[in-house]
Amino acid sequence: MRCFAGILPCSMQNRVTSQRASLLMEHSVQSQQMLAAIDLGSNSFHLVLARLINGQVQIIEKRGEKVQLAAGLDPISGIAPDAQERALACLRRFGQSLSALDKSQVVILGTNTLRAASNSHAFMAQAEEALGFPIEVISGIEEARLVYLGVAHTQSDDDGKRLVIDIGGGSTEFVIGERFKPIRLESLHMGCVSYSDRYFSNGELNEGNFNRAIASALGELSSIRFKYQRLGWHNVVGSSGTMRAVSRVLEAYELADSGINLKALLELKKIIIKHKHVDDLVIKGVKDQRLKVFPAGVAILIAIFQSLEIKTLKYSDGALREGALYDLLGRVKHEDVRELTVKAMQERFLVDIPHANNVKNTAINLYYQVRHNWKLDDAEYEDYLRWGSDLHEMGLAIAHNQYHKHGAYLVQYSDMPGFTKDTQEILAILLRSHRRKFSSQEFPGLSKGRRNALRRLTVILRLAVLLHHNRDVEAVIEPKFIVEKAKINLIFPEGYLDSHAMTELDLRSEQKTLADATFELEFK
Repeated sequence: MRCFAGILPCSMQNRVTSQRASLLMEHSVQSQQMLAAIDLGSNSFHLVLARLINGQVQIIEKRGEKVQLAAGLDPISGIAPDAQERALACLRRFGQSLSALDKSQVVILGTNTLRAASNSHAFMAQAEEALGFPIEVISGIEEARLVYLGVAHTQSDDDGKRLVIDIGGGSTEFVIGERFKPIRLESLHMGCVSYSDRYFSNGELNEGNFNRAIASALGELSSIRFKYQRLGWHNVVGSSGTMRAVSRVLEAYELADSGINLKALLELKKIIIKHKHVDDLVIKGVKDQRLKVFPAGVAILIAIFQSLEIKTLKYSDGALREGALYDLLGRVKHEDVRELTVKAMQERFLVDIPHANNVKNTAINLYYQVRHNWKLDDAEYEDYLRWGSDLHEMGLAIAHNQYHKHGAYLVQYSDMPGFTKDTQEILAILLRSHRRKFSSQEFPGLSKGRRNALRRLTVILRLAVLLHHNRDVEAVIEPKFIVEKAKINLIFPEGYLDSHAMTELDLRSEQKTLADATFELEFK
């Protein structure tokens, strides 16, 4: 090999080239990250896999299966056994695609059926085992937010308000937003699976069944009709399976040139009714698995057009799973909407933010001292503690008396963008238990592992609040924190408690309270 003057020696060139290649490979690995989102809908389950490359999302795989989880849903018995079998078989297949990912890369969302079913907890335990990841059940409002986020990322970034509609198996979401920001969100209890069971259970396709379904949907829509019309919009976008199927059918039958309109929907209704029975239904552009719920979806869509006086609707590929994916991306990039939600609630309920920050700093200091011994290494536990510290005094906006209970109620029942139903319940428990009485009865419906973890987080938050009781930042000394199962030791600098009689008194009171909760507190 020849080497030229002014150029590095060959051996050094080779070494530099090798180093550069290594760095490029390292950069390639670092700049690519796999993300996955699963939408456990009432009609279909959907999986989307994507790569995060230099901050951009590249979708590499989409899968969807009709499981009709809501089919035969009973108020008492909940999700039917055959629906559970279909769902679990699907999730085992999905689980294969997630095997190389960790918890921070995956989000799995349950929607209306898992919100409503009486046996959802038992089913989710099996589902989580099949997937190897936890499932988050979200509220209807959170579902609407994520749907809008999914649509917004797949549409042109136009100025002006857009109305986004998503007809699911058990609910329908309505969002008016501008660019990437939702302005008004609603979730109504009407979906293609639930309406099929209710109005087309006999399989007959006639004017009577159709009109009853339309009338019911119009009744549901009456609660939002005027609010939405007053706010207004520039264009309407539909997402998910019903919208996609209707859009394809109208194109196949040449009933509409561009988008979906009411006239075309009424013609489609006539075509459906001509078949007389769902078992005989053959519609161009509709997959066999969707045919059974297709008439109900069309009836709901007709009602939406009539009630909101929509002229034209365009279909979008973006939906809940894409929204969940972009929301997960925000967390990866440290742009977590949950942090914005907590800040907004602090402002709304006039929280003393400097004091909350002091409590939070102490709580996190204590947490890091014991997280290994108390098996609190999961990042979500630190999140719960941070948010609990941020919001622990929000109930003061209602009244000082029992403010921990007021705060718990507000957290549990408020619309909190980014938060799941389960997370809000956990935060509510933290707020309710951070002062006064503290017992195991405050932790119903949790697994033994999560119950133990939450009890320990509660102890940490209680001690952090206690140490800041006088709200004097300079006077607070964070003690050494040693734990062994239920035994707790706080070690202060020598003479500290002698000069802080109130803190010592509070600790003695806390000693008795924790003893009732089977914790043994010692301090010196």
